Amino acid sequence: MIISTNDLKNYVGRVTMVDGSFDPLHEGHIAYFSAAKKLGNPVFCNIASDEWTKSKHPVLLESSQRAVVIDAIEFVDFVHVSSGSTASVLAQVRPLVYAKGSDWKARGGVPKDELEICTEHNIQVVYLETVLNSSSEILKKFSGQSGKK
Repeated sequence: MIISTNDLKNYVGRVTMVDGSFDPLHEGHIAYFSAAKKLGNPVFCNIASDEWTKSKHPVLLESSQRAVVIDAIEFVDFVHVSSGSTASVLAQVRPLVYAKGSDWKARGGVPKDELEICTEHNIQVVYLETVLNSSSEILKKFSGQSGKK
């Protein structure tokens, strides 16, 4: 189910939150959603805005299109297209669990502003071992920038 920002209050304290751009969507994302679902709560997927995605690479699928695709994935219960920061959505939803890919450990963990919200609201942060691919690497290969053919 695709939900609006106004509806976030209805999901406070009852979901596992995952987030990302998911552009392009790949098998690592599916593994991420599946592992999040196995944590036992409904999965709430927060999709990064097109503006945020543009800061990384050209948008392949607009956020509204990504929402429709992700909503069709059996492991995801609720989909939200963010118009703001992940931290703002975390503060509004206050999920039971905030699930991140294990690649975030090498980046120093959850960003500081998000970690502060998790600490303040007793949100459990879980790192999932589901990093099977990278949207950035897919795009590099597609554009010929990786040096691999």
